[in-house]
Amino acid sequence: MYLGNNSNSGVRAAYGTGEREGLSDFFRGIFTWMLFGLAITGVIAELVSSDKPMVIFLSTHVLLFYILIGLQLAAVLGLSFGINKLPAVMSETIFVLYAALTGITFSTIFLIYTSQSIGLVFFLTAFSFGLLAFIGYTTKKDLTSMGNFMFVGLIAIIVAMFVNFFLHSSALMYIISVLGVVIFLGLTAYDMQKLKQIYLSGSFDERKETVMGALTLYLDFINLFLMLLNLFGQQRD
Repeated sequence: MYLGNNSNSGVRAAYGTGEREGLSDFFRGIFTWMLFGLAITGVIAELVSSDKPMVIFLSTHVLLFYILIGLQLAAVLGLSFGINKLPAVMSETIFVLYAALTGITFSTIFLIYTSQSIGLVFFLTAFSFGLLAFIGYTTKKDLTSMGNFMFVGLIAIIVAMFVNFFLHSSALMYIISVLGVVIFLGLTAYDMQKLKQIYLSGSFDERKETVMGALTLYLDFINLFLMLLNLFGQQRD
């Protein structure tokens, strides 16, 4: 689900005014789509969570919940591996559907955490995400090695979460959340630099890469949000 070429050459040190303007437009498109996706997720999560019978139905029917998770995974994999074959409008539609499905599954967090703590963690996520995105965009240091290390860490925490599904260990979940915050902050910086490299390479379909870039940063954001929520969210009595 992470994008771009695998070059270790780093970001080109200097580029002209036209390229700077084009790069700004490229990232403006990415963040517009990302924020649109987050808005869809937030609105749907709020609407579903306000319907108590519906959200309780989702939280108690485990099979349905995992079907929704499976559809989300299928959407991400479909975009990641089919982006070069899918029409741009189809890629955009899949992204919107993924954001909507995420909103449905996210509605259940309102049963666990208070609305106030969800809001506070969201702003904490936005601040930390923005800071690391800025660092990734502006740094001259090649982040490829760090990104590869973070990706290995991502695989490790996925395995750990699967194991903890059976163990139900709060201590292990705490460790996973701390490591997850570090990993997704690192991936945010890495993905920003990688998207910048894609643009400067000059060989890409801008409309498709805009959607894939939005999906990549969207995933970094929501996973960072979930990890921070596990750490700092105030649970309901």
